Amino acid sequence: MNERPKPALLYLLAALILLEGVALAAAAIYLVVEIITQPHDSLSSAIAYAVTTAIAAALVIVVARATIAGRPWIRGATVCIAILQLLVAYSILITNVPILGWVLAVPALALLVLVFTKPVLRATARPSRDDGDGRAF
Repeated sequence: MNERPKPALLYLLAALILLEGVALAAAAIYLVVEIITQPHDSLSSAIAYAVTTAIAAALVIVVARATIAGRPWIRGATVCIAILQLLVAYSILITNVPILGWVLAVPALALLVLVFTKPVLRATARPSRDDGDGRAF
């Protein structure tokens, strides 16, 4: 099977998603270290927060890997990741120290732009299946 070469923008999108997954993994590790070294009012909440962050990191890394494979479902997942990231960025931007908000907002906007570029849309398009009635599914 001769597969078309994948566009550079698809690799850029995958790299950006992977970078976000790695950042989430680093945050999960940081939270675990905080649980071990710092006293907490609610240990169960701190553990739940760390586990949730670790699960999110794993899922984002799975999306990055699927992006390289050109899976069609990554477009929806990428938009979801970007919108959630923008919501977190907004909540940080309205504080007195907005720099972290910009660190989150800029890559999220880049994800939204990249996922809708023509080369990425073509690389992640679902192959059409014609069942004989003229409609493609």
